[in-house]
Amino acid sequence: MGLSILSLIRLSCSSLLGNPVRSFLSGIGVFMGVAAVSATLQVGTISRAVIAQQLAEQDAPQVAIYRDWNPITKDAAKLSLKDLEILQRQLKGLKSISSMNFIYSAQIFFQSEQANPFAIGTTINFLNTSGRRLLAGRSFKLSDFENYQPVIIIDQFLADKLFKNEDPLGKSIYLNFRPYVVIGIVVTKPIWGQEPRGVVYLPMAIYSAVTGEQEIDSLLLRPYKIEDLDALGEQAKNILEKRFPGYKFYITNTIEEIIQQQKTLDSVSKALLVVGAIALIVGGVGIANITIASVIERTPEIGLRRAVGATQLDIMLQFILEAAILSLIGGTIAIVTVHGATVVVAQQFKLPYQFERQTAIIALSSAILVGVGAGFFPALRASQLDPVKALRGE
Repeated sequence: MGLSILSLIRLSCSSLLGNPVRSFLSGIGVFMGVAAVSATLQVGTISRAVIAQQLAEQDAPQVAIYRDWNPITKDAAKLSLKDLEILQRQLKGLKSISSMNFIYSAQIFFQSEQANPFAIGTTINFLNTSGRRLLAGRSFKLSDFENYQPVIIIDQFLADKLFKNEDPLGKSIYLNFRPYVVIGIVVTKPIWGQEPRGVVYLPMAIYSAVTGEQEIDSLLLRPYKIEDLDALGEQAKNILEKRFPGYKFYITNTIEEIIQQQKTLDSVSKALLVVGAIALIVGGVGIANITIASVIERTPEIGLRRAVGATQLDIMLQFILEAAILSLIGGTIAIVTVHGATVVVAQQFKLPYQFERQTAIIALSSAILVGVGAGFFPALRASQLDPVKALRGE
């Protein structure tokens, strides 16, 4: 009758404690392998968190389409709201679309306060396209455009600068000496990477009425999926260049640099993961070698145990359990060490980091799997030793 699992575990632990140097050397190999794998996974976790943080600080991922200057005709394509409607119908994967015209040299006044914000004429879906969160009030309505309502939406930076502790909603302010009513406040986000100076949005209908400008300078397209950014931009460019033969358009996206960073970090993470896997395999080879040496060294012990009733399965399980215990201990210490080091580095460089249980489980599971796999064949060889020959040390 075979030994119980608890008895086998006690026996395995006793054997490991009885050979501390051998156990330590095996554990070091596992420690280094798991530390490499765990560190690689932590790099990936922090990288994704940094990318997510950068995306959260900017507008939603979107494609911007601009008219290119034609040196022959000495003008650019005359985009209109009709082109926006055509793109909205024909583009695949489009979540939202809006247009954007800048008012240059904008001045805004409220009582004794004055500012020089970015002033942007836009269409009704600009909040959805930009992804800017509405903090208070409301967004533009269709009636604001149809009835040429003099209403504006400002960002939090401008609200704090002009109104101090007052509630801006419903207040009248002057933009380039024309009165407008504040109907909403949105979060402040950088424009073109510049320091905040305030942003004011007004309906495109009002913009056209005030400036006399009927053309659209640029279009903003937001896809459903971030990976469709480039394809969506190319679709829109092709459609517009067919509508305006001889004219060109150029496209950019708001997160091009972040996407490049993400690709670079993904490549680095994959390379590090390969290095970590190799280190873990090397640790497994170390366990295999030491287990083989242990089998040879303990051949008489194996023969004695077989003689007093231990089964082949008992012998095999004991060696496998020893490898698993070493992997578990070495892996746990490695995970705790890497976590502690990561916390210190994250605090030092102000990186977003949060311990992920899934990462630890993956690293520890891979260690145990490699340890058990490495110890399996030596354990199988030990279980197949002839008891009589083993007692003789043969």
